[in-house]
Amino acid sequence: MNPIRLFGIETEYGIAREDSETADPVVESMELVRAYLDGHFTRRWDYRGEHPHEDQRGFRVTELAQDKEEDLFAEQDAHRPFSFHEMKSDLVLPNGARFYNDHTHPEYSTPECRSIKDIVAHDRAGERILWIAAQRRNEVLGGRVLQLYKNNTDFHGHSYGCHDNYLVSRTINFESLVRGLLPFLVSRQLIAGAGKVGREAQERGFTPGGFQLSQRADFMETELSVDTMHNRPILNTRDEPHATRQRYRRLHLILGDANMCEYATALKIGTTRVVLDMIAEGFVPSCDLASPVQAIQAISQDPDLKTVVKREKGGTISGLDIQRDYVQQARVVLKDIDEETEWILQEWEQVLRQLEQDPLQLVGKIDWVTKRWLLDSFVQDEGIGWDDPWLASLDLEYHNLDPERGLFFGLEADGRTTSIPQDEDIQKAMNHGPVDTRGGLRGLCVQRFGEDITSIQWEGVHFNGKNEKLHLDLMDHLEPVSVAHCRSVLENAKTPLDVIESMTVEK
Repeated sequence: MNPIRLFGIETEYGIAREDSETADPVVESMELVRAYLDGHFTRRWDYRGEHPHEDQRGFRVTELAQDKEEDLFAEQDAHRPFSFHEMKSDLVLPNGARFYNDHTHPEYSTPECRSIKDIVAHDRAGERILWIAAQRRNEVLGGRVLQLYKNNTDFHGHSYGCHDNYLVSRTINFESLVRGLLPFLVSRQLIAGAGKVGREAQERGFTPGGFQLSQRADFMETELSVDTMHNRPILNTRDEPHATRQRYRRLHLILGDANMCEYATALKIGTTRVVLDMIAEGFVPSCDLASPVQAIQAISQDPDLKTVVKREKGGTISGLDIQRDYVQQARVVLKDIDEETEWILQEWEQVLRQLEQDPLQLVGKIDWVTKRWLLDSFVQDEGIGWDDPWLASLDLEYHNLDPERGLFFGLEADGRTTSIPQDEDIQKAMNHGPVDTRGGLRGLCVQRFGEDITSIQWEGVHFNGKNEKLHLDLMDHLEPVSVAHCRSVLENAKTPLDVIESMTVEK
């Protein structure tokens, strides 16, 4: 099987006003997004294509746990002088990304990408776009008072997400995805965890002390669920493919941390993509877990990686051994391994060896290792304990997007981090989408015909013609050949009508 490889990352950023404890986070998030509006970007997202109640297990739920919270939000928002669309402040950027206010958090969704290098470049482009917006907002506020954090917790019991998404063939039944992915996802934090001081829960708030691998593990409550804000699952079951439903699924993973290290982002997406390729080939793991929720939290809470978790059929296994089993089986299951996959497998194997032998070799590559090294040095230098509240503040500063304050950016400036794309690739990704995906097509529509766009979504673009509304259907533009043809039409057309007529003739 030769699957179409498309993936993307949606990141909700933490936002704070240091000059005001009473600032409205909804308004601040909204104003931040609008601050980036430089030139004409499309501002009307078409929500009709979103169906969060559809479940991949074959049914539609009547109510989500977050529906009640959304109703509460609506009541709270009633006093604000903004419409729904004004509060969302949706922007679709010239690079094909979506940038909008997710109620109290600015969210950046990369365009769909086909290569690991591209997804890392577009994830980093999102950071820079957010920081530009923050600088513009701070000019209005009169100081460097608004801060943004690429993390997943406010240390008060609230978590916000970093979701990685993958296009998957619907010929793979969902039960195979569940069985093939759960052990891998439980242990993926060894590579992709962002690290966190203390323990946290939505009901109990934050408890200082200790260090763990993942920011999101504390908030995982069940194995499978269509919900995302409450009863958070390790494997989300939402069935919203943004492609032809009869042919594709979209795997929407909400358990991951937001990474600062490019290398960690590359391996998070890369190893997950490899496992999906394995499942497509019929792979079934030999390490089923008795309690994945208990396991993901137990593994997270042991940065020395000695913890073992119970297997479904008896015995125990460590997170390292789960990961080893997957990468070893990948060498057996996958045939005709391409250059990118070989890089992923080699780096995956090396990281597991280094985690076992000397994790400090991974400073600047793996976030939790990097953060632990920084905080441990501070603990020793200052003679404080791991329960000191100072550490939570430093933890937060690791993720600060301000290059003068962010601890990660300090390491990057000192050459202590590992780059995947070149800086010019990131700069390009701020303004141009991938040339080989429909994300790039969406961005090209905004660049060429932005003033004619009435609404837009992942699957298509609506233009306002002189006498009629025109729709460019991007639903099936998933293969590189189809993308290349549509790109050529967009580049040569003089009007949206030319685009629609050319694509219609081709059909």
